[in-house]
Amino acid sequence: MKRFGTILCLIVAGLLFTPAAFAQYHDSGDHVEFGIYGEYFRWAANNNLGFTGVGGRFAINVTPHLQLEAETGYDFSQVFIEGFSAPGSGGTVALTSRTHLRILSGLFGPKLETTGPVRLFVTAKGGAMSFLFSNRPATVGTYTSTVSDLRADNLIATFYPGGGIEAFIGPIGLRVDAGDEMYFSNGVHQNLRITFGPSIRF
Repeated sequence: MKRFGTILCLIVAGLLFTPAAFAQYHDSGDHVEFGIYGEYFRWAANNNLGFTGVGGRFAINVTPHLQLEAETGYDFSQVFIEGFSAPGSGGTVALTSRTHLRILSGLFGPKLETTGPVRLFVTAKGGAMSFLFSNRPATVGTYTSTVSDLRADNLIATFYPGGGIEAFIGPIGLRVDAGDEMYFSNGVHQNLRITFGPSIRF
């Protein structure tokens, strides 16, 4: 019975002090942010090949100026155009083919930002990416089976420093960011990455 009384006192104390602490933190910033985005990824291994895709992100505030953010993106296979000179043609011939190469990536790290309706931010995230060859159609089922089939031996370590801006009207915002998504495989490979999309904070 004495233990029950102690637990009851702790619960009551928690109920009394938690709303005040929550209200104090809520005044200084939002707690959670969800977003989706369209992505452009310029692959350094081939300057003629840029990937587009979609992704989602989730962030939670540690302080009003610091978030921890996780995101994942899926870039679709792209058409590859290559020019070559055929003997006797007198010019350049363009050859078009689909690569069947797709990119799956995941990143996690801190995001430092200003406050207010328009927010500037910088971020530095680590993670992994996988280059996949598949001629299957781009569907939700393809994405989930791709994630479930991942193994450690087809993941490449990545590091993404970047920054951007987001503007909010109430809880709804638009965000654009850009940076260098580097992957490490027989050296460092630097790739331009740009994302744009809506987000919601609460």
